[in-house]
Amino acid sequence: MNVLDRIVASTRDDVRRRRDELPLSVLESELAKRGDDRPFSEALTLPGVSVIAEHKRRSPSAGAIREGATVADVVLAYEHGGAAAISILTEGRYFGGSLDDLREARRASALPILRKDFIVDPYQLYESAAAGADAILLIVAALDAKLLVALYGEARALDLDVLVEVHDEDELASALERVDADVIGINNRDLTDFSVDIERTFELLVDIPAGKTVVSESGFHSRDQLDALERVGVDGVLVGESLMRAPDPQAALRALTGADGDLGELPH
Repeated sequence: MNVLDRIVASTRDDVRRRRDELPLSVLESELAKRGDDRPFSEALTLPGVSVIAEHKRRSPSAGAIREGATVADVVLAYEHGGAAAISILTEGRYFGGSLDDLREARRASALPILRKDFIVDPYQLYESAAAGADAILLIVAALDAKLLVALYGEARALDLDVLVEVHDEDELASALERVDADVIGINNRDLTDFSVDIERTFELLVDIPAGKTVVSESGFHSRDQLDALERVGVDGVLVGESLMRAPDPQAALRALTGADGDLGELPH
């Protein structure tokens, strides 16, 4: 199995375990306690390229990232640095995240929060909503067509925005034809081997109809790169590892967004 297949298989095992520990009925009862609405999609439609800044503890390819920092410290730095939204990577076995990370981020920041995980079961949608997520990620490569449609519809019914992630032409066609996704994420990282090619965004963008919100994911570390995305009409960019590794994430994000008039470059 490739990396994506292994992660999806382990995710299914973890979901079964969590469902035994916390029945779906309990999660459903917790939905009434959800806090204020923070529209994720709207945050990506502001002028310029909106930055979704990600909290990520580790990755299969890079190992541990920024050990010792709290989620609250990181997301507050992102908020003060000009992020439009926060992404919290909650997958545990490979990325070291958890729903507790999402809950801490929700308490610390007023920004919309994306739960970034490998969503393969409706149970995870209820987990996401109960924990305070405003949006979830659906990875087309991890889902068959029927499950993609079911999860997308259920997420919208729970008032969760959905970032539908694609990596090639077939996956983009599925996102458009199966669910008519409003927000499309183009992942420049190949999840089968974790290689990155930022040209992937430019190649797929020409096939996305006008009126869709487009987010480019992975491989960005300079303001020049974001300027190039803005020129071709990309609405948002998801940046994680380069910000997490920066000595001062707030200053790094301000440089990336151009908030200080500094065409900065992050370590990579």
